Amino acid sequence: MARERTGDLLTVRDVLAELGGISRRTFYRWRELGLAPACIRLPNGELRVRRSALSEWLDERAEGTA
Repeated sequence: MARERTGDLLTVRDVLAELGGISRRTFYRWRELGLAPACIRLPNGELRVRRSALSEWLDERAEGTA
């Protein structure tokens, strides 16, 4: 399995922007509730989200798809 490029990892700020500018507080609340996309915690404590994980997460929430 090929490693993902660094560009495929999004910062929390990137994710917030892609989700239409939701607040950081909302994102972390979703994490507490287990509703946020899967995250990777780096050794320095920062979070990253794989672009593919965000896309899958959004697809799972699409309405009206069969």
